[in-house]
Amino acid sequence: MSLDQIDQKILAELTQNARVSHAELAAKVLLSRNAVRQRVERMERQGYIQGYTIVAGPSAQGQVSAFLMVYRKDRVRGADVVTVLRSIPEVVLCDVVSGDFDLLVRVEARSLERVQEIWEQIAAIPGVADTVTAMTLSSLIRRGSR
Repeated sequence: MSLDQIDQKILAELTQNARVSHAELAAKVLLSRNAVRQRVERMERQGYIQGYTIVAGPSAQGQVSAFLMVYRKDRVRGADVVTVLRSIPEVVLCDVVSGDFDLLVRVEARSLERVQEIWEQIAAIPGVADTVTAMTLSSLIRRGSR
């Protein structure tokens, strides 16, 4: 069973803070506390959440990073593309760039499968003409907050 956007937002919040309360999660995803609890329990049963643990820094998080270069059909108007990108919790950067492509998007996800799901979601946006994806092999310099 795949995850909907609310499940994805819950996972993104739990990735940032595994101790966040159900009440706080509920406020962030606009559901009741009980509905969030049920979703978390379901994701635990399905294996999306396999435990809560301490992580010793960014390299231990086991995240997969990728850059997606996005070419919009209408290079001037493309707010619909950016609106969808804003709704994807794993999109941590979206810059307008010069050159062949219009947008440089950085994705940080829990797995390669999730990166592929995000790529499919972005490629399916009506305003997207093409994409090129580059997987991050390693990060040598990383400054500032995520």
